[in-house]
Amino acid sequence: MSDQKNEKEDFEYVVLVEFAHKHLDFLLPELLSVLEMNGVIIQQHDKEEEKEEDIDDSKSYCHMLPLPNEERYHQETKAAPQRAFALLAFPSSWYHKGNSHAQLRPEKHTQPPEERQKDPEPSKEEKDKGSSSTKTIASFLSRCVLVRRVIELWGKPGTTIPEMAENTQQWIKDKTSLGATIYHEICHPPTQSWKLTIQTLGAKYTRQEHDDMRANFAFLDFPGKVQMKQPDHEFILIREMELDTQGNPLYPRHGQLQQEHDKSQHQTTIIPQHDQRLPLACYFGRVLWARDKNSMERYDLKNRVYLGPTSMDAELSFVMANLGQVQEDSVVLDPFVGTGSILVSCAIRGAYCVGTDIDIRVLRGKEENIYSNFQQFQLPRPELIRSDNAIYHRHFRTSEPWVDTIVTDPPYGIRAGARKSGSRLDQPRVIPEEHRHDHIPQTKPYCVADVMADLLDVAARALVMGGRMVYVIPSFAKDFNPDEDLPQHDCLTVIHLSFQPFTQDLGRRMVTMKKVHDYDPKMRETYLAKTWKNGPASAEKCANIREKLMEAAKLKPGYEEKSRVRKQKRKEHKEQKKKAKLEINKPQDGQKSEE
Repeated sequence: MSDQKNEKEDFEYVVLVEFAHKHLDFLLPELLSVLEMNGVIIQQHDKEEEKEEDIDDSKSYCHMLPLPNEERYHQETKAAPQRAFALLAFPSSWYHKGNSHAQLRPEKHTQPPEERQKDPEPSKEEKDKGSSSTKTIASFLSRCVLVRRVIELWGKPGTTIPEMAENTQQWIKDKTSLGATIYHEICHPPTQSWKLTIQTLGAKYTRQEHDDMRANFAFLDFPGKVQMKQPDHEFILIREMELDTQGNPLYPRHGQLQQEHDKSQHQTTIIPQHDQRLPLACYFGRVLWARDKNSMERYDLKNRVYLGPTSMDAELSFVMANLGQVQEDSVVLDPFVGTGSILVSCAIRGAYCVGTDIDIRVLRGKEENIYSNFQQFQLPRPELIRSDNAIYHRHFRTSEPWVDTIVTDPPYGIRAGARKSGSRLDQPRVIPEEHRHDHIPQTKPYCVADVMADLLDVAARALVMGGRMVYVIPSFAKDFNPDEDLPQHDCLTVIHLSFQPFTQDLGRRMVTMKKVHDYDPKMRETYLAKTWKNGPASAEKCANIREKLMEAAKLKPGYEEKSRVRKQKRKEHKEQKKKAKLEINKPQDGQKSEE
């Protein structure tokens, strides 16, 4: 073990991660996965020091610090289950790597992603060791789709703005701290421009009030000029308040007051008891990276040339790629590829993509197909194979693992039913040998229990050791037991489980599994028999969600009328397609006369 690991590291370099206030249950799993992918392991600060034999020299370590006023926050029953911030403490060496702070220079976060300067390419040895020495904290945290900003924290968070300012002043004046070094380097050369942004979550303040907040930090006295557009350094002051699951304040600063002379008119006024509430925390620091608000727009499904009813949302597809730790040169398999929406996100990350599906019509498409989406974003074409997971061992005749990551959205019969090879007839017609080379076999319904059992069996076979599988599964918000309602496999273990609510009672869970044991082909039947702890009954809970959704929809006002309108539109659309087809097949006048 190196001398550096033997020495007690100070973990003085603290970074504030600000998340987007959505998909709250996905925030930490995505963050942890991306950190681990870049060779950084989080140690819980409140636990005892790790044993010497548990320390991995090839990894870097950081601490996740508790956010201020956690106890007060959890007393709010209507507050969002997860705050949109995380505090990560890194060793000071993260700042001192390279020449001065060259390795942690704030990125030009105002530039489009494609125009930003890329970090140096790691050497092969560093890649093999999982080293993060050539990467910055900002560069690999920017990979997280749900991260909004990465901020270098200047001083301990305060409960008021004056307290935060005092902590910042102490931090930069302490000659023994990292703060004095960072402040000195920002002031030299003195030509570096800067600006200070105020962010008050869930509350509106006047320009004068913002200036009064800035006045608390007048002691910074940077020699460079203030520049509001594309400065060399952006500083930010954040005032955090309690928010609900939709990102709205639980205690809004302003409210509507009825006018006495006209009850229909309302006036916006400050609510004194809300205005006097102390914030959960105040943070001040330098922005290392910030996401462009429109960074995901170009990949939005509405801009895709080839879509289907089950195409996965682009943002969640990128989240799935991060949970699966997809990176450049990864081999990624989607065994229910459909329209390929998930594989597009993986290909953007530099992966080599393979997609399989039993529906040849989806794979081939018509005017447009899966390849069209890849061509749209100038990505390498994926390998597409018509395949049946139920007979994977007959399609892929190899016992060697070959896949780094599996990301998929299995069919559950809600928007599209599952099928597998086979005939409903007791004695199906035998296909002559001379026609088998291009024969597409019949399919029959594929029950949910078998869909999941075969998917996990494919993952256990195909994944390399330590490889990950990420899939989504519909489930109930409360009536859910992961030990009983999720499929299991002796070779795989669940490492992350996140819930995305659709209604008060229903939603879907994103499951991340990791391969931890080698697959034994002789044990296949045993593996399949142990997939469901309570047998197929657990799997049928997923299949029955469609009925639950229909029951809930029928209770809504105007359901019958909306249902009638939808049926009429489907009928008209079908007739239009039929007429268009007849027009295409109708012989032209010139052709008819020649005949």
